[in-house]
Parts: sequence; C-alpha cells; structure tokens
Amino acid sequence: MARLSKLSRSIAGKVAIVTGAASGMGRATAHLFADEGAHVAALDISPIDPVVAEITEAGGKVRGWQLDVSRKEDIDRVVGEIAAHFGGIDILINNAGISMHGPIDNDDWESRWARSLDVLLTAQARMIRAALPHLRKSSSARIVNIASTEALGATRFISPYTAAKTGVVGLTRSLAVEFGPEGITVNCICPGPINTGMTQRIPPEQKAEYARRRVALRRYAEPEEVAQMTLSLVLPAAGFVTGVTLPVDGGLTIRNA
Repeated sequence: MARLSKLSRSIAGKVAIVTGAASGMGRATAHLFADEGAHVAALDISPIDPVVAEITEAGGKVRGWQLDVSRKEDIDRVVGEIAAHFGGIDILINNAGISMHGPIDNDDWESRWARSLDVLLTAQARMIRAALPHLRKSSSARIVNIASTEALGATRFISPYTAAKTGVVGLTRSLAVEFGPEGITVNCICPGPINTGMTQRIPPEQKAEYARRRVALRRYAEPEEVAQMTLSLVLPAAGFVTGVTLPVDGGLTIRNA
C-alpha cells in the first residue's frame, strides 16, 4: 500500500555530531541516532572508546573523537576531520556540559564563571560556527542545543550554570532567525531532573523527595527520554520547527503545587 504522507521520519544515512557523548544524555543520543541508521561522530573530553565499542557491536556506524570543547582550535580541527571522514555534516547536537557550584562571593567564583561560559555557551557557538559550512550543504540541516530548566527558573549557588544555560536559549532563538532563510533549524531542549552522572551524587531519598514535591510525573527521567525528543527535532519531517525551547522535565516547570 502506498504511503499518503510525504515527509520523512528517518535519519538513516545522516551524519550527526554529538558532543558530550561518553555518558548520560549524550551517550543515549549517540546510541539512539546510531540505532536509527545515522553515521554518528561521538565527541567527549573523556575517553569515548567504550561508547564507540557499544555502538559498533550493535551494528551501528560511529567514530569517536576526544575533544575539549573549550578549545577553539581543537573544535575547528575535529569538525573538519568529521566532515572529511563522513563526507559532510547534517546534524549537530550541542550536549557537552559541566556543573560548577558555589555562591557568588566565593574566592574561586570568577574561574567557575569563566569555565562555565566557555563549556556551556561559547563552545556551542563555536561548534555551530565550525559546522556551518558543512550544514549549509545538507538538504535537512538540524542543530539542537541542550540547555536546562535552569534557563527557565533558577536554583541558588549555581549562577554561572544558570547564566550560561539562559544564554543557550538566547543563542538558539537568535540563530533560528539568522539561519531561517537557509532552511537550517535551530532548537533547544531544556532537560529537567535526569538520572545522569551529574545527579548521581544526590542521595536517592533526596531525589525521591524532590520529584515528589516538584515534578508532575514524580520521578527523574532516564537519558534516553531526552534523546528521543532530540531525535524528534532533527527529523527531516521537522523542517517547520525552529527557535523552540522544549522542556523535557516531567512537568516541573508547569507545576505550582
């Protein structure tokens, strides 16, 4: 039976860069995209070989690069190598992140501020700049920037993180307008409480209490639940969705009581 719909929901054969792919949401995204047939460039400052091995053993197409996203010259080199290896770039997922805590009057606040903005905001802009010449050659170029629900609210003692993630939302909106005439979509996901390495140090009873008080679904999400929404935004069929800030938070940002 012939299909009546015209728009593709497949990323098979697309080339996708995923930063922060060694763990958490980045690892889940790399796994999912490979499962869907994409050629995945998995990037992380931590050793990436275990994730590459997992995807390869499952029959996926992947190559890993170790990259510190705070180093512009390394970004430019690695993105060039990715485009040369795979023959182009179609999708960029800016997922790499860190979380640095401390009040603003701490002696080391300036260094925490600088490092947070470098990794969480400036690196995303640099990745986009490096990938842009290749994305412009794609028939369905997609950029997804990972921010946080901290961009939609605030928690005390993490002002550098909150400021950087709020900047990611602004960067997304600005570039969505800038790239709109070229058909390149730029969207942003704001994950809420997720079971990742960043939240591992929180005692289970504290996580359960937080979820009960704040999250409509009363639980933390698994990384793949974020990855699945990321996938939705990069589909060829999602070509009329741009500049969106999408909370994936179990209802955290809409719950008053």
